[in-house]
Amino acid sequence: METYDENDIRYQQAKRQVERLRGFYAHLFTYVAVNAMIVLYNYNELEPGESYFQFKNFFTATFWGIGLVAHAIVAFLPNLSFIKNWEEKEIRRLMEKKARKSKKAK
Repeated sequence: METYDENDIRYQQAKRQVERLRGFYAHLFTYVAVNAMIVLYNYNELEPGESYFQFKNFFTATFWGIGLVAHAIVAFLPNLSFIKNWEEKEIRRLMEKKARKSKKAK
């Protein structure tokens, strides 16, 4: 098995991508599990003759689903320019902040 230098930028990028994917899959699992419980609860609470297809029964799945799609975009399309630019700016900002603190401490 080949070993990798943890300081290598490509290693760090790959590690971040794996963390994003792991986070997305955890989010997806939670979404499916919670919404399955909501479906079962809503189905058991139906009045006789009442249709399941009402907005209130799909409210959580719909709006949480929008958030899940946004999470999928971030996880599976990490090279989107606005995300990559934001990450780079944030890294620079945090490094500069740390450098300023270390200068003040001396």
